[in-house]
Amino acid sequence: MYTFKKEERLCNKRLIDGLFHNGSSFLCYPFKASWMLADGGQQFPAQIVFSVSKRRYKRAVDRNLVKRRMREAYRLHKQALLYDVLNNAGKKVVLSISYIGKEISPHEFVEKKMIRLLTQLAGEAIK
Repeated sequence: MYTFKKEERLCNKRLIDGLFHNGSSFLCYPFKASWMLADGGQQFPAQIVFSVSKRRYKRAVDRNLVKRRMREAYRLHKQALLYDVLNNAGKKVVLSISYIGKEISPHEFVEKKMIRLLTQLAGEAIK
């Protein structure tokens, strides 16, 4: 339940390109989420990629810290806030979450905002 497996990560170049060209997006500071409904070829209700700007965070350790916090917050809340809603609606999505904040936020703040983002995404995906 509280896992984040390889199959949940978005690695397919074609899907990522399609996501950024044809997908919808919204802001939930400090995140920008891009998402798109997917075909039924995936095992999990959502496949996701996390990104942090190299221009804003020059040092890799800072980028990795932010991505680690984002992944952890997603892992803890995806089942209740996203997967259950998508499974009930019979939909699957591909998703990208980019960090656009100007400073490295503490874990509690990232977790609170991730909850808000997943709730908003679930609402938009089932429309």
